[in-house]
Amino acid sequence: VAAWAGDGGTADIGIQALSGACERRDNFIFICYDNEAYMNTGVQRSSTTPQGVLTTTTPITGKLTVSKDMPAIIAAHNVDYIATASASYPLDLFDKITKAKDFRGVKYIHIHTPCPSGWGFEPQYTIKTGRLAVETGLYALYEIENGKWQLSGPSKRMLTKKRLPVSDYFKTQSRFKALSKSKIAELQDQVDKKWEEYANSEA
Repeated sequence: VAAWAGDGGTADIGIQALSGACERRDNFIFICYDNEAYMNTGVQRSSTTPQGVLTTTTPITGKLTVSKDMPAIIAAHNVDYIATASASYPLDLFDKITKAKDFRGVKYIHIHTPCPSGWGFEPQYTIKTGRLAVETGLYALYEIENGKWQLSGPSKRMLTKKRLPVSDYFKTQSRFKALSKSKIAELQDQVDKKWEEYANSEA
């Protein structure tokens, strides 16, 4: 059995049912298609919308709160397999879905999925935009297998490769136009600290 839902249907509307299924150890694959807002109904904020992003239901300064970390919330349920993936890295996504089929119990896969109209960029840059999220370190690709966390695919290579500045990602999308220079610097510092933790975990 496979379930497919957006970020609103997963992190907001459906989290109660999903949490219950995780606690019962139901045998299914749950895939969250995360384009970081309620796109079908007019680009309203969801709880996975990043801080500083402009939507039709955020202040003119952008979303005030940080995004909800759904993979971490699912990990707190001690399920068998969790993975993050990106639509811009289809082979990594394919491998993770294939691997998930070999586990019995709850398998959760969270896919970062750029949305041209909602994010404010031209459709021909969809793959590039998704890759920039990974290359800047804003979105990490990883797996948690039976409680063991590890970076995977392109993100694992980022441990030995210089990450691009987060500003490279922000400037490609109009939804980030409210970010100040000081806020961008703050977000860069947050990413740098997060990757220090990743490096220590992989050491």
